[in-house]
Amino acid sequence: MKIHIDIDCFFVSAARIVEPQLEHKPVVIGGRSDTKIFSREAKNQTVNFENSGSFVPTFYKSYEKRDDDIESFMENGRLRGILTTASYEARAYGIKTAMSLREAKELCPELIIKAPNMSLYQELSHKLHNFLSLKIPLIEQASIDEFYGDLSGWVEDADVPEFIDQLRHEIKKELKLPVSIGAAQTRYIAKLATTYAKPFGCKTVYPWDFDAFINPVKVEKFTGIGKSMQKKLFSAHIYTLGELRQRKGTLESWGPYAKEIYKRVNAQSDAAIEIKQARKSIGISRTFDPIYNRAELIRRIHILARHLSYAIYKLNVIPTVFHLSIHYEMQKKSHINITKNELFREKKFDALCIELFHQADIHKRYHIIRLSISCSAFTKNVKRELSLINFNEEYALQKRDLFTQKLRQKYGLDIIKFASEL
Repeated sequence: MKIHIDIDCFFVSAARIVEPQLEHKPVVIGGRSDTKIFSREAKNQTVNFENSGSFVPTFYKSYEKRDDDIESFMENGRLRGILTTASYEARAYGIKTAMSLREAKELCPELIIKAPNMSLYQELSHKLHNFLSLKIPLIEQASIDEFYGDLSGWVEDADVPEFIDQLRHEIKKELKLPVSIGAAQTRYIAKLATTYAKPFGCKTVYPWDFDAFINPVKVEKFTGIGKSMQKKLFSAHIYTLGELRQRKGTLESWGPYAKEIYKRVNAQSDAAIEIKQARKSIGISRTFDPIYNRAELIRRIHILARHLSYAIYKLNVIPTVFHLSIHYEMQKKSHINITKNELFREKKFDALCIELFHQADIHKRYHIIRLSISCSAFTKNVKRELSLINFNEEYALQKRDLFTQKLRQKYGLDIIKFASEL
């Protein structure tokens, strides 16, 4: 059987390890993006790759201590920021992920707000991964707070409920982290089972009770069915997984992806547990108060490009696909992709990001509230040959970048900047 392990309210659970007095209280983790990244003052900042891998975020950390009391979220007398995680006690008040802190505080005046602590989350995630590796032969990290395991040949199917129940209590005792665990014949159904095990519970779905479990589930609860697929299913009057299972012909007529979804829902398709997943992309994004001044926005693109360049060199990869997206006020968005089969260099990447920004900025009358840059299709993972035009010259210039990297590694990311950032 496959199992899916998910840490309950991970960020809140982590905060409670540090501050046990937060237990059983309405707590949220949130705040504003690290807009200090755009400050003209130098910061002792570096990139964190602890437990890094596919779907495990990279973040840039400062060695400065961050205050997380309520005053740190105030600006001009107003509570600012978005919450990322809410405890079950907070959810009882109607508080949801992505809600503004101001709205959450209005729903629950006693709400406790804590700032994110990414170093702590990475440390705990790493410890849990190591712990699970001692208990399960095959363990795959799917994100910072969820894992898959394969118990085939290790635990008899009949013994799985007892095994996962004991496992969750061992995790709670050793790491003080509450987890929920789902078990089923495939990873996709195991993940769905975890949803119904929360909080701090277990659920095993055997073949003989599969129909009773799967049929009433709403289609939007199944991983892989996004908003566009939901819309398509609703238009065909398909609202539950049971109804989806009865419409094989309809799903297959929609193409390969819909056909694969049908097979996953029916437990006819599965994917192997991968012990180590290669990172397939890396990116950086920041949200900030609305800005109209394009010169200031371009300065911020320079800064994001510099930080992302540092991370790319640290990963020792060569990306070939580049993506930039812009979020405007009034919920307008724009994005652009480009493919470049060339040796990676910081200066060229910086210029490319500025070029992509100009092309993507199609709503020039609107203020911008978020910028995102990401890179993917690393040459390690795709069969692409790099251009040999000016290769030797580019390689020589890349060595200069690597020297710059050493200085940033020693003295911080801001020790060397582009003049355009100042």
